[in-house]
Amino acid sequence: MNITEIIGWIGFILLIAAWIPQTLQTIKDGQTSMNLVFIILYVVSSIFLTIYAVLNSDYVFITLNALLTIGSGLNLFYKLNPRKKNE
Repeated sequence: MNITEIIGWIGFILLIAAWIPQTLQTIKDGQTSMNLVFIILYVVSSIFLTIYAVLNSDYVFITLNALLTIGSGLNLFYKLNPRKKNE
């Protein structure tokens, strides 16, 4: 593993760490106050970036964007299907 790849994995860890609290809060609350347009754009862009990374065999960005797609997908799910407060 060279220094470039190490820097990429460090960035990966920090970005995923930033998303974890938001995603866990969304799951706990069963809803999110995030803007719907933002969530949709994030999901779509993450999918395209994952495909791009796969086509370029870039494992840092394959992993990163696949996980961000899942996280933003969960936010989208709960935005479109909020859980009632009393459930």
